[in-house]
Amino acid sequence: MRVLRSMLFTPGNNPRMIDKAATLGADAVILDLEDAVPMAEKDTARVLVKDAVEVVGAQGTQVFVRPNAIGTGLTAEDLRWSVQRGLTGIVLPKTESREQVLEAVDWIRALEAERDLDPGSVVLMPLLETAKGVLSAQEIAAASERIVAVAFGAVDYTRDMGTSLSAEAIELFYAQSYIALVARAYGVQAIDSPCITIRDQEVLVAEARRSRQLGYRGKLLIHPGQIEPVNQVFSPSEEEVAHAQRVVDAFRQAEAQGLGAISLDGTMIDVANARQAKDLLSWAEAIDRKRDVRHVDKNVE
Repeated sequence: MRVLRSMLFTPGNNPRMIDKAATLGADAVILDLEDAVPMAEKDTARVLVKDAVEVVGAQGTQVFVRPNAIGTGLTAEDLRWSVQRGLTGIVLPKTESREQVLEAVDWIRALEAERDLDPGSVVLMPLLETAKGVLSAQEIAAASERIVAVAFGAVDYTRDMGTSLSAEAIELFYAQSYIALVARAYGVQAIDSPCITIRDQEVLVAEARRSRQLGYRGKLLIHPGQIEPVNQVFSPSEEEVAHAQRVVDAFRQAEAQGLGAISLDGTMIDVANARQAKDLLSWAEAIDRKRDVRHVDKNVE
């Protein structure tokens, strides 16, 4: 299970920020060639990203690159500089159709073959940022086995809808809920939009808790200070893990007795509850394994 609780955007034209990004504790770093990079610096950013992918990945952080959107005429060249050993995946911005996903997959497949990379090693995360993209979420999520997650981009989505972000976030509720539903149905993770309120961690935590409640497994980030709070929200607590283990143990005993449902702490427990508890335990174990790998890497260094 891939752990993507925190995915930190890092401008591809800023070598100082790139060097620091892998040391900050995010589950993934997204080297950005799109919005964070002015047109005049696209070529420079590609060179920096090419040099950074293997270096950042060697420090135990998953490395994604966000190229420019299909339709700009820049995507193929961005991928040519990005797809290499050490790259985890591509964040495909402003995805609106299955055809766009397949076009990106064709480019990536050809580059994997050209560069002797394992076939299918570079994963995909489409970023849904428009009304059309949200409505096409099902066909996008099902378009390729490379897709490990779908992400929501609230800022561009609200612009496309002719509205703006509000504290209540009612303008996002349908899109957020629908993307989470589609992700679950197609067996991929849902990753929520960045919180643009950088200095108010209460707002950040509230956003993260709401998206986790909707079924999201992580969040895009735009500031290093957002990493730890988001990692905490999207990690099962000790109490949640302990309760899930009790549910699994109790249901296992019930099955051994030929029972299909039991009462635990005054609440009915059936096979659906047991599956949910097992899912949470698997998620907690994946996070623990990731922590262990990082601990080993730091000791080696």
